[in-house]
Amino acid sequence: MSVEGGNAWKKEQVHKEEDWGQARGTDSLGSDYGSYEDDGFIFSKYLQQERQLQAILGYGLFDNLRFDVFSPALESCMDEIADISETSSRIQDVVTPEKEKRYPQSLASLQLLTSHGRGFKRLNGGRIIEPSSESICMKESIHRLSTVEIMKVAGQRFIQSFSEKVDVVPLLNNPFDISFSGISKEEMEDVELVDILLAAAEKVCCQEFELAIKFLSRCDRLSSINGNPVQRVAYYFSEALREKIDQELKGFKKEFSFDMEQIVMDASSASLAHRQEVPFCQVEQFAGIQAIIENVAEAKKVHIIDLGIKCGVQWTLLMQALASRHECTLELLKITAVGFSSSQTEVSGKRLMGFAQSMNLPFSFRAVIISDILDLKEDQFELDTEETVAFYSEFFIFNLIAQPDHLDYLMGVIRNINPCIMVVTEVEANLNSPAFVSRFIEGLFFYGAYFDCIDACMERYDKNRINTEKLLNLGIRSLVVADGNERRARHVKIDVWRAFFSRFRMEEKDLSMSSLYQADLMVKNFARARSCTLDMNGKSLIVGWMGTPIHSLSVWKFL
Repeated sequence: MSVEGGNAWKKEQVHKEEDWGQARGTDSLGSDYGSYEDDGFIFSKYLQQERQLQAILGYGLFDNLRFDVFSPALESCMDEIADISETSSRIQDVVTPEKEKRYPQSLASLQLLTSHGRGFKRLNGGRIIEPSSESICMKESIHRLSTVEIMKVAGQRFIQSFSEKVDVVPLLNNPFDISFSGISKEEMEDVELVDILLAAAEKVCCQEFELAIKFLSRCDRLSSINGNPVQRVAYYFSEALREKIDQELKGFKKEFSFDMEQIVMDASSASLAHRQEVPFCQVEQFAGIQAIIENVAEAKKVHIIDLGIKCGVQWTLLMQALASRHECTLELLKITAVGFSSSQTEVSGKRLMGFAQSMNLPFSFRAVIISDILDLKEDQFELDTEETVAFYSEFFIFNLIAQPDHLDYLMGVIRNINPCIMVVTEVEANLNSPAFVSRFIEGLFFYGAYFDCIDACMERYDKNRINTEKLLNLGIRSLVVADGNERRARHVKIDVWRAFFSRFRMEEKDLSMSSLYQADLMVKNFARARSCTLDMNGKSLIVGWMGTPIHSLSVWKFL
């Protein structure tokens, strides 16, 4: 991976410390993805470590990913959420007590399409890793437009067709020389496919369902569950539109189950393969665990509270770092896992206990199983006045956006505990709009970028890839089909979370040089690393694909 941008960033920052040794201190999370070693802690080789963990835990190095939480870099979207000067309204306006308002008679989000067509704004802050000019090349040796680029071109064409009040004309019969000069026949067909999909969404928006069905029939001829990423993502979006039409026309409503936690746990093979081959979660976990290590450097008793734990294998990294400390010997590492599934949480605990025993690490694991977040109480955590507490939230709090009172309650519990640090990983996307059309466009661009990443990192007919995309489809269905409280795929960007957290007197902390360096090294470990981008939005790390933000990682402390 070419990381001139990353190198330039490091040069700019390195003057703040005399050398890397001073920057990382004795509490860094080591990594052998580069020549980065810790004083007293040398991180074991990746392959050796993975084999060791597989033998002890029965899993790969990294735990299951929440597949409903993926998102795009859509910086210039309309203000879909109410002004967050009343932050709670930005979180709360996602839910309306009654059925969502009927759609306007035209694509109110033409402005959104226009903004996407112009490209993405730079994030506030510095670019760590720049996407190279080669980043839009996938497996083929020839240049190929990325999925998001195809969608931008299609959006421009759709806007022109819409403004001229004409039907979407097949692109192959009516090419625009300026826009489409030099692109292949397959790419032109992909542009046409996205055009037709946008037209179908516009007809659904206007409740012209018969016309929408005709457009979707044309989508069927061009989309494919086994095709290129444009064809795949269009397939799932068209299926979701068809389901929404059935719901509107016939009153036919499938029971909308969206227990992503259980779904991902049941699909361990696909999720582990995804985690090993797609860079996002590994990058975020290494950087996040490094931040925790630095904040518990002088603690003899460390208590980690993991919200929504999955298999929790990332904590083996923390265990290794704490076990290697020399100046401050660890007396106890305690992990409390908050979850809704007792069986899976207990299995995770047994695996972690086994690993801790193999390292002779003083360790205890406790599961706090709740059916509702309002059942969570401080005394369930069995806090010790001598321990240092850290919270870890990976794709958890977004689940509560549809229930603002529950979200406020959780934050109140956390504030009362007053941890030394709270690490938060969330989707970096605006998929929270009550307006169907805006959600559809934002989601289409986001999932387009994510499917593009999967295409770059996994083989076309890989069973795990197909199952991974089916899991992603649950998020698409929630986005397109579900109404009211059933719509769980609600995501907001870091600026929204930043304002929300400020209500609870939380201060965002800088990610250290060591944390950012860990992220950089992890990106380099992936074969398609040229397209994985690292940006800073204020003090938060934004992990993206070809410049499209996917996830945010931020660190917080209560004042």
